[in-house]
Amino acid sequence: MLAKVAKCHTGPRLLADRALPQDGEDRHNREPKRTRARSVTVNLSESPLCWLHARGHLSDRQFDAGEKLRADWERANLAPRITMRWDAAPVADGRRNAPAVLDETEAQLAAKLRFEKAIDYLGRDLSDIAWRIICGGEGTPIAEKNLGWPARSGKLVLKIALDRLAIFYRLPG
Repeated sequence: MLAKVAKCHTGPRLLADRALPQDGEDRHNREPKRTRARSVTVNLSESPLCWLHARGHLSDRQFDAGEKLRADWERANLAPRITMRWDAAPVADGRRNAPAVLDETEAQLAAKLRFEKAIDYLGRDLSDIAWRIICGGEGTPIAEKNLGWPARSGKLVLKIALDRLAIFYRLPG
């Protein structure tokens, strides 16, 4: 179990205490109560996929498939930007030989192509939940609500999508 948790947390852990409602208390009622509050510590940098995997809801193969999709999405720079890129301009090195590895633009295009093929392979129904949870970082209950699905159906459909992604990425298992 420790290996699963370590695999999810590559950066520093951002922990926050969140208040939990008392038993029988309305969760949507925002009025402060003078009763003794309960709280839980939440890792703010933990993705929904890591959360499911760390608690045994996803197999290693399913988790790896989701991480491959997320890596392609991030490498392709498909996330919305708030500002422009401030990277240094490329410098000509005077060589006429082809580079041994892909440059940044080619790697980005290759990742975008892999991502698009993976999403197409999933199909319209499975790609919605996969993108929302894996790439968009939505929790399962939020994704279910946004898609208009019944409660507790998202995890099942996500597992089907992750199994299909594992086939697409040719993961052993």
